[in-house]
This record gives sequence, C-alpha cells and structure tokens, in this order.
Amino acid sequence: MALYTRESVERVKDAVDMLELVGARTDLRRVGARWTGLCPFHEERTPSFSVNAEHKLYHCFGCGESGDAIRFVQVTEGLDFPAALELLADRYGVELEREHEDPEAERRRRRRERLLSLLARAADYYARYLWESAEAARARDYLEGRGLGEEVLRAFRVGFSPGAWDRVVSAALADGFTREEVLAADLGRSGRGGAVYDRFRERIMFPLVDARGRVLGFGARSLADGQGAKYINSAESELYHKRRQLFGVDIARPSAAKHGRIVVVEGYTDVLALHQAGVTESVAIMGTALTQEQLGELSRLASTVVLALDADRSGQEAMLRASRSAGERGVDLRVVQMPEGTDPAELLASEGAEAFEALLASAVSVPEFQVRRLLADADLHTPGGRDRALEEVRPVIASIPENTATRDAVIRQTADKLDVPVAWILSGLADAPGAGRDDGRGPAAAGPARRTAASSLLDAQARAEQAFLAMCLAQGELGRSYLERIDDEHLTSDAMRRARDHIRRNFDDPLGGLPTDDSVVSAIVTGVAMLAEEEPSSEHALRLQFLRLELGRVERELRHAQAEHDYERQQRLASARNELREQMAHVMGEAE
Repeated sequence: MALYTRESVERVKDAVDMLELVGARTDLRRVGARWTGLCPFHEERTPSFSVNAEHKLYHCFGCGESGDAIRFVQVTEGLDFPAALELLADRYGVELEREHEDPEAERRRRRRERLLSLLARAADYYARYLWESAEAARARDYLEGRGLGEEVLRAFRVGFSPGAWDRVVSAALADGFTREEVLAADLGRSGRGGAVYDRFRERIMFPLVDARGRVLGFGARSLADGQGAKYINSAESELYHKRRQLFGVDIARPSAAKHGRIVVVEGYTDVLALHQAGVTESVAIMGTALTQEQLGELSRLASTVVLALDADRSGQEAMLRASRSAGERGVDLRVVQMPEGTDPAELLASEGAEAFEALLASAVSVPEFQVRRLLADADLHTPGGRDRALEEVRPVIASIPENTATRDAVIRQTADKLDVPVAWILSGLADAPGAGRDDGRGPAAAGPARRTAASSLLDAQARAEQAFLAMCLAQGELGRSYLERIDDEHLTSDAMRRARDHIRRNFDDPLGGLPTDDSVVSAIVTGVAMLAEEEPSSEHALRLQFLRLELGRVERELRHAQAEHDYERQQRLASARNELREQMAHVMGEAE
C-alpha cells in the first residue's frame, strides 16, 4: 500500500482539535498551560494524564502512554497508523494524498472504494426499507418481539431486503455500478440467460462492517419457511472474510478500550440486546468457531476477552480451542458460564441486565471452566467414574501456574466434588501431561502471568531510560553532552535506541520530523519531550540518572561474565560496580 505524503499527515494533525478528541474519552480541566484528567488507558483515582493543546500531544505520568492525535486514535480505537490517519482525515475533512502509488495499486484501491460505496448504499437502502415499507412490518414485529428497540436497531443499521427479484440490482445499475461490481459485492447472482437478480430477498439484514464502520458484507435472517438456511452471509470476497469478521466491532471499540475488556457472544441479536442493556463492549463471532484471525482482532481491542457463548457442547469446545492460543497473544481469556439452553439475549429478556452483569463478574479462567465441565460430565456415583474424572482433570490442573489462587481453588473444588483428599490430586500432578511446560492446551493461563512479570520489569527499565532522555533535553548543552555518552549497551531495547538516535539528530526540536512509520519511537520521543517540559530536572538528578544507567550496564555485563565463568572480567566489573555505587552515594550527598 502506498504511503500518504508527509504533508497530508501534517495537515491532519493541524486540523485535529486535541481537546475535543481526548475530551470524548476523559474529562479534562485546565492547569496552567496544560489540561489534566484521569488516564483513559489505566485505572486511577488521582489524575496523572496530561494534554498539551498547543502541541496536540498527550502523556500519562502514571502508565507512560503518550503520543499525538494519531497515536491516541490508534490506541483507543485499536487501529493501525493508516486507518487511524484515515479516520481523523474523514472526521476533520482533510483530503489525503498518496505518494509513489503504482497504477495497479491505484486501480485496486479505486475498485475497493467503489465496492465499499456500493455496499454502503445497499445498507442505507435496506435500513430505510425496514422502517418505511409495509412489506417489512413482520420484520419490525419480529425484532420488537425479541425486545429490540428502534434506537439500537438504527445504530447498527439493521435493515430488511424486499421480496422483489431485482430491486437492489436495478438501483445499483441505475447509479452507474456495473454488473461485475454487483456480483463482486455479492449483492446479486447470475441467473439463466445472464440476468442478475438480488442475492438477499425477504430477510432481516445485518451489515457486517470493519473496525472503521465500513460495510463489507451482510448477514441475513429469513422470516418465512422455504427460504433455505435461516441465516446466510455474504460470500467470501476481496472485501469480506468471515474468519476475520466481528459483528458490532465498530461500535464496541471505544467501550472496549475504556473497560479493558471485550465480551464475545455468538449471534447478532445477542449483541443488539447487550448494547441495548448497556454492555456496549460486546461483539459477535456469528457462530461457535472462534478463529485465530478473530482472536487476533480481539487482542487488539482489549487485554481481557470474556466469552459468553452458548452453553451447549459446540460452544464449550469453541472456548477450549480459543484458549490454546490466547496465552501466546497475552490475552486474559475468561469464560461466562451461561445457563444451559440460554443465550445472552434470552437471559436479558427474562432476568435483566443485572443477571448478565453478575455472570460477567463471576467469569472464570479457561482451566477452571474446563475442570468444571469435565466434572459435570463425569459419572461421580461410582469409584471407577471418580477415578476416570481425576485422570482427566489432573492435566488441566497441572497446566495452571503453581502458587496461584486459581490453582488452589480448582484443587479444592475438585477434591470436594470427587470427595477425595487434596493429597490424592496433588500426588499425580508432577507427572501429569503438561505439568511445568506450555504445551498449548492449558498453560494459556501461565503465559500471560509470566509475561506480566517480565513486562513489568521491562516497563520500569524503559521508564528509567525515558526519564534520562527527558533530563538531557531539559538540561540543554549539558544534557546534550550526557546524551552523547549513552551507547547501545546502556539501553535495553532497540526502540529506545532509535529514540535516542532521533533525539541526538533533532536535539533542538525533538518533535520535529517524528517518523510516521515508527509509532513506537514517536510515542517514546513524545513522552520524553513532555517529561522534559513538565518535570525540569537538576544537574544532580541528570548525573544520578546517568550513573544508574551505567550501573545497570555494568551489572548486566557482570551477569554475562558469571555465566561464562570469566573470573578476570568478573573482578574488573565488580570493582567498577563498587566505584559506581560510591559515586552515586556521593551525588546523593551533594544533592542534600
């Protein structure tokens, strides 16, 4: 895909109203030259989030998240850089220009834009037909009978396709679209003699959109017998891919970012009912097979994914399949135990939103769910049945990280259910399949735990390195001299090294020429610049921070020397470490 010109990117940034953009996510109040509020990226009670309206930047001094308007949209909306840029350009009326686009790429882009326009027109037509036609009265009655109000139906652009054979096709051709484009969008099918007729007739229409709200296809529900399958979807095409699709993702994104979770259900009406009830961070997978592509999209929306799939066997199997890769993506996968034979829409209708919220609050990890399911299916009335159940649950329990409340709770619940001593369960865990390793079946719960501990350490180190770069900026020429003394071994990530290199090249104007193709470095540099402005440092603080980085470098080298049994090098590094500690103590004394 061709890149947008730098001039286009800058025009979008200039057009953005930063206070209006960020203010939609958190309440801001003015403090001097900046605006502060509660961070929209993490839970906090005391405001640590800061917005510079003049430079159109944000930074959180609590979690470290920072950037410009485009970065803000990327994080809050779960979009990549081009999509975030395009969203802001649409919102603020800026025309984007591409550079170096070859003719074939331009042809594909223009074709895609025409197909998207055709599908958007069809969605608008179906939506109008639902509310304005007499033929759609039975569809309106059906939806009302499911407890769905007009407001949520209009928000999701739910519609109805007329029973006529070629109403949509004829309108598309009259608007200048070709037969081939109608077929490519799967709004029409070829009949005998080359005639093209409407693909969807006499069905409730659910637009299937991408994260930006662009219609890619449709899901359609029949209302009469003899219409074939109850639900049909648009065919796989250059636009629509069922394995990637999440119904309601465009509307759920903001709420998912705010709550830090995304609720996954199976059907269209489940999502509509949940949004109507206030659970607006919900999407549907439109079936029971949660795909890897869908899980990848969910992981970009929120760190916690809560599955509220039907409690039948296929729904349960879908949850277990998803757990095998959730841990690799750093996703905390939770399971809502739905009442047997009840879907979310039915539960909301019979017991209300409070009942569903209670189920969400009691969601369990996948291993817990799996153990409960195995025990529920087991024959616990005979000793042999209990023995078989114990054999089945041991590998699952073994996959749960040791010394965790989850593991202890599952062991106790299993012992109570099987009416056996806890020691019996513990005795076979060490030899159970999956014990002590991640075999892709159960340790999904262990993966995030290990990553969380590691990432916390890395985050702390990154914050220290970022603070040093900010001090260098704040101290002018003295800071520039310290910056030149920092080499690659002082920094623990390639991104931080690239940020250091950018600041060296642009020391007098670090926010100038931020890379448009490296959002991580842009975020780091933005945070550094805001830290330098918000928290001016002293010469003592700069020197102390440099010594801390130097101490970290020496200690890392010392660990390598110990691992390699290089005793001479160990002695030299140990001496350097002691000298650095003495220097740090001296600086602390001077600061007092």
